[in-house]
Amino acid sequence: MTGAAKRLLLEVLGWLLLVAGVAALVLPGPGLLLMAAGLAVLSQQYTWAERLLDPVLLRALRAAAEGVETWPRVIMSTIGALAIGAFGVVWLVDPDMPNWWPIAERWWLPGGVWTGITLLLSCVIALVLIVYSFRRFHGKPEARAALEGEINDADERRHHEDDED
Repeated sequence: MTGAAKRLLLEVLGWLLLVAGVAALVLPGPGLLLMAAGLAVLSQQYTWAERLLDPVLLRALRAAAEGVETWPRVIMSTIGALAIGAFGVVWLVDPDMPNWWPIAERWWLPGGVWTGITLLLSCVIALVLIVYSFRRFHGKPEARAALEGEINDADERRHHEDDED
C-alpha cells in the first residue's frame, strides 16, 4: 500500500470512528470509546487530534468509574447493556409486525439484520467495559482520585499548549 493510500485509509477510518462516536453519545453504543479510537487514528495525522486524545480517554474512564460507583449504578448499567442486547436479538429474530403498530410497516425494525448485529456488539462492549470498570474502580477511591489527578494534569497541559499557540 502506498503512503498516500494508507494516509487516506487512516483518515477515512478516523473520521468514521469519530462521527460514529459522536452519534453514539445519543444512540446506543460506546460513544466516548469510539471518539477516542477515532482521535487515536487521526492523531497520527493531526496534532489537534493528538491534543484531544488524552482528555477524551480520561473522560471516558471517568464515565466508566461513575458507572460502577455504587451497586445501583452497576445493576442499572448491566440492565441497560442487557436491554440493548435484547433489542439486538429482536432485530435478528425479525418478528412479524404486530397489529397494534401505529405507523407504516417500513418503520418496523428499521435497518434489518445489521442493526441487530450492531446492537449485540454494543451490548458485548458495554458488558466488557462494565466488568473492566468494576475491577478497576469499584470500591477503590484511590484509583478514582488518581484518575481525577490525571484529568486535571491533562487539562492543564492542554490549556498551556493552547496559550502557547
